[in-house]
Amino acid sequence: MRWLITGARGQLGSDLRRLLDGVPDARVRALGSAELDITDRTAIERELAGFGPDVIVNAAGYTAVDAAESDSDRAYAVNAVGPALLAAEAARTGARLVHVSTDYVFDGTAVAPYPVNAPTNPRSVYGRTKLAGEQAIRELAPDAGFVVRTSWLYGASGPNFVKTMARLAAAQPTVSVVDDQIGSPTWSAELAGRLVDLVGSGVPAGIYHCRAARCTSWYGFARAVFCELGADPNRVLPTTTDEFPRPAPRPAYSVLSDAEWLAAGLPPMLDWRAALAAALAADRAAYLP
Repeated sequence: MRWLITGARGQLGSDLRRLLDGVPDARVRALGSAELDITDRTAIERELAGFGPDVIVNAAGYTAVDAAESDSDRAYAVNAVGPALLAAEAARTGARLVHVSTDYVFDGTAVAPYPVNAPTNPRSVYGRTKLAGEQAIRELAPDAGFVVRTSWLYGASGPNFVKTMARLAAAQPTVSVVDDQIGSPTWSAELAGRLVDLVGSGVPAGIYHCRAARCTSWYGFARAVFCELGADPNRVLPTTTDEFPRPAPRPAYSVLSDAEWLAAGLPPMLDWRAALAAALAADRAAYLP
């Protein structure tokens, strides 16, 4: 099977590339943004014609949530136009497209996990552009497009919350972290494995939620990181979103329901706390400053 990975230098793309390198019958072409600009129709057509992928995994995205508020044109190009171009080519060539989306398509006002068909109402430019990408895929490749929403991603490659907490644990006596935003921290290496499972499962195209089991706050997540690093978790202090304003609003509650994922017979994800321990056990040095 031929796999084309876009955004292959990011957290998820890097993990997916490493995983597929160990699959004997997988032929992998993993491209970063410098090698394939997904907003360039001609470049996409040339790439698909030359490689002929069976599966395209779009791990590319404009993920700078705050910067997107003042850089909306670029965010829209990468998060909406790019997926639309990939979907159109996937539909034309017969390839399957797996597109990674986000919990930010929801407004965060729920009090129970969001099912895949819950009304979307993004509050940020990032969320709105990611939703536009989802909608383009469902319109242009309804039988070949898989939208996989996930949340609070971290991994060995690239910057993320775990690495930030590790750096602050080494440099600061205390760190204040918001305790009123709830989500499911998700290890990118585990998500990569579940995407491979999805492709091999034969389930129909559509929207799926794949995130770590259970949930916590950013404060709870930070305390867990400190514990895993052998630092005193009491050095992490709770604060509120109002006391830590950011350009882009964050969902207060963005837990995604995995009911549809499990009902499709797809493998469950680890509990977020167990996944964090596994991530640091697998490559502890990658997370340290």
